[in-house]
Amino acid sequence: MKFRPGLQKASPGVYTLISAVAAFCVYTCMYAFRKPFTAANYGSLQFLHIDYKIWLVIAQTIGYTGSKFFGIRFIAEVKKKNRFPFIIINIGIAWSALFFFALVPAPYNIIFLLLNGFPLGVIYGLVFSYLEGRKTTEFLGAVLSASFIFASGFTQSAGKYILLEWHTGTWWMPFITGLLFFPPLLLFAWLLEQTPAPSQQDMELRTERKMMNRKERRQFIRAFYPGLVLLIITYVLLTVIRDYRSNFAADIWNELGLGNDTAVFTRSELIPSVTVLLIMSLMIMIRNNIRALFINHTLVIIGFFIAMVSTILFSAHWVSPFWWMTLTGTGLYLGYVPFNCMLFERLIASFKYVSTAGFIIYVADSFGYLGSDIILLVKNFSGMSMSWTNFFIQMIMILSVMGILLTFFSVLYFKKRYQLQFSDPLNMKYA
Repeated sequence: MKFRPGLQKASPGVYTLISAVAAFCVYTCMYAFRKPFTAANYGSLQFLHIDYKIWLVIAQTIGYTGSKFFGIRFIAEVKKKNRFPFIIINIGIAWSALFFFALVPAPYNIIFLLLNGFPLGVIYGLVFSYLEGRKTTEFLGAVLSASFIFASGFTQSAGKYILLEWHTGTWWMPFITGLLFFPPLLLFAWLLEQTPAPSQQDMELRTERKMMNRKERRQFIRAFYPGLVLLIITYVLLTVIRDYRSNFAADIWNELGLGNDTAVFTRSELIPSVTVLLIMSLMIMIRNNIRALFINHTLVIIGFFIAMVSTILFSAHWVSPFWWMTLTGTGLYLGYVPFNCMLFERLIASFKYVSTAGFIIYVADSFGYLGSDIILLVKNFSGMSMSWTNFFIQMIMILSVMGILLTFFSVLYFKKRYQLQFSDPLNMKYA
C-alpha cells in the first residue's frame, strides 16, 4: 500500500492530524501493558511484611527507571528505520513478561514486573522522535501528552472492568488487558511510521534535529548546565507526585470511599486531559521561541499552584474528594507535560542548538523516575504509618513550594543566558 507517498502529498493539516491520532493511540496502547495491574487489590498478600502491590510497583518502577537511563543514549542514537520495529519488539517483550507474571506464583513473579518495565521506558522517546522539530510540535506533543494523562486512568478502568466483569483473576488480568490492546497497537504504530519527515520550513523555524553522539551530548549539558539542573530537579518533584498519584490511585480512591467505581479512574482524568491538551495546543500560535520557553515555565508554576491550592481546599472540606483528585491531576499535568515536549523543544529552538529534544527529555525522565523510586522506598521501608492519602497531601504541599521556587530561578538563568548569546534580547522574530 502506497500510503506514505500519498500522506506526504497531503496538506500539512491532514498529516499532522493523522500523526497526532497515531501517536495518541500508540502511547495509550502502551499503557495497557504498564498500568492495569495497579487497578487490582492484592488483599492481605504480603512479602517480607510489606504489601505485595508495593513490591510490584517498586519492581516495575525500577525497570522503568533503568530504561530511562538506558534511553539517554539509545534515543539520541536510534536510526529512523529502526523506530517501528523497536516499538513492536519492546512492547512484545513487556507483554511476554506479563504472561510469566501470571504463570509464576508469588513472590517469584515480582521479577517479571521489573522485566515488564524496562522495555516500556523507551517507547515515549521512540514515539516523540516522529513528532519533534516541526512547527506543529506543540500540537503534536500536546496530543501525545494528553494520551498519558488519559491512558493511565483509561487502562486502569479497563483492567478493573476485566477483573470484576470477566472474572479473570488478579494475576491474568494484566496479560488479558494487553491482549485486547495489541492489535490496535500494531495498526497505529504502522500509521505513525508513515509520518513524513520535517520540512525545510520546519527546520528553519525549529532548528534541525539529528542524532547525538556521546561528545555532543556532553557538550549540550555543559552549555546549559545550571538551567538544566534547576529544570531537572523541578521535573523530579513533579514526577514523584504524579507517579505516586498514578500508581496508588486505587488505594487513594478506596480511602476516599470511591474504590468500587470502575469509571472513576477515567472520569478523574478526562478534565486534566482536555484542559492540558487545549492549553498546550495554543502554544503553537507563539512563534517566538524564547517567549514560548518562558510561558512554559509559567505553566509549570501555575500547575504547582493549582495542586497546592486544591489540596488546601480539600483539607478544609471545601471541595469533594473527586474534584480534589481531578484538580490535583490538572495542576500536576499542567506542570509535568511541558517537560515531555514543549519546554525542551523550545529551549533547543531558542538557542539554535542542533540536537534532539528526546535526549534531554530522557535525562530528565531518568532522574524523575529515580526520585520516584526513592520516595516509594522511603514511604514503605522507613516505618511510616501515614495513609496513602495523607502522604499524598504532604508531598503536594512541600514539593509544590520547592517546585515554584526552582522554576522561578530557571527563568532567571535562561533569561540571562539568552541575553548573553544574542544582541537583541527577547525580541528576535523567530528566535
